Amino acid sequence: MNDTFQSIGDVTAKLVSRWAWWQSALRGDFGPIHSEPQQGYYRVRGKDGQWEPAAIWIDEGGAWLAYRAGREVRDVEQLWTYACRFPIEHAAYEKAMAGGGFDDEPPAPIGDNSGDIDPFEALRIEYIGEKEQLEEALKKGVKTQADADRVSIWKDRIMKIKSRAVAMFKEEKAPVLLHEREIDDKYRYLAHDKESDTAAMIDKARRGVEAFLKQKRDEENARQQAALAEAAKIRREAEDAAEAARVAQEAASAREADVGPPDDGPSAEEAEALRKTAEDAAKRLADAEREAQARSVSVGRTGAKTSLRTEKVGVVVDYGKAAAALVAMKHPDFIAEINRLAQRAAKAGMPFDGMEVKEQEKVI
Repeated sequence: MNDTFQSIGDVTAKLVSRWAWWQSALRGDFGPIHSEPQQGYYRVRGKDGQWEPAAIWIDEGGAWLAYRAGREVRDVEQLWTYACRFPIEHAAYEKAMAGGGFDDEPPAPIGDNSGDIDPFEALRIEYIGEKEQLEEALKKGVKTQADADRVSIWKDRIMKIKSRAVAMFKEEKAPVLLHEREIDDKYRYLAHDKESDTAAMIDKARRGVEAFLKQKRDEENARQQAALAEAAKIRREAEDAAEAARVAQEAASAREADVGPPDDGPSAEEAEALRKTAEDAAKRLADAEREAQARSVSVGRTGAKTSLRTEKVGVVVDYGKAAAALVAMKHPDFIAEINRLAQRAAKAGMPFDGMEVKEQEKVI
């Protein structure tokens, strides 16, 4: 009888020892990991990135057996290598085997299994499914480790969807870009704004007549100045003639009414002559003023003219004052550029005056 109890105790001890490594690993106490498997329940990543339940044990005959997601695994040592760092409770194993998944992992990605669907449309459907589930999880709030793990996995899935979309985008756009480059090369000689030979020749033509146009401009300025001076002289003469005509007309009118000056004053005929003189002076003034107006300086016929044009160009003469003024007015472009340069300086470890390097936590 004692021998029987001793035998049962040995068997029990042996069975308990077979589970010891796995039970310690569940508590976070991982023993030595060798090529020889350790009996227990684990999980491993499938090809789709999802966790799959795995079980490893020794049968009554002393042979190793292993199952992964319900499928027998012949290479037990290889499965052990993948699974040893991921022990799970027996209850978690049973739940996963029943199709309930794992608490810290979202359901398998939603996709379309139809072979006829457009790859991009399939990716879009997959994204919509992931997005809906993630938004629902975030709406409930991240309150446990399992919640946080699921959200992190969803984030990773969506990042991978984006990467696949970027790759598909580049692949689909590549022929278009190639064709665009071919068109660029074809028309570069004649059509490009800066690189074409036509642009170069147009610039040469403009520079070729530039000196002549400036000479004509100087001549026009001189002509206008002279015309303005002549107009000013004629204006004074016209004003004097108009005043003389007015005085003569008043005197002639008073004389005819017997209330005017002595008989030697201007007659009506003389007053009329002065009036006509004033009219002629006014006409000459109008002509002189038209002559004094600025004229455009150009060469070439209508529709093919080349001319000088005056443009306003800002020239910075004091960069310090200019920068201070832009900061004072909070110019958005200038502020954005300063911030961009500050980011570069912080990353390079070369801060400049007026900025600080601060540490900022970022979820990645």
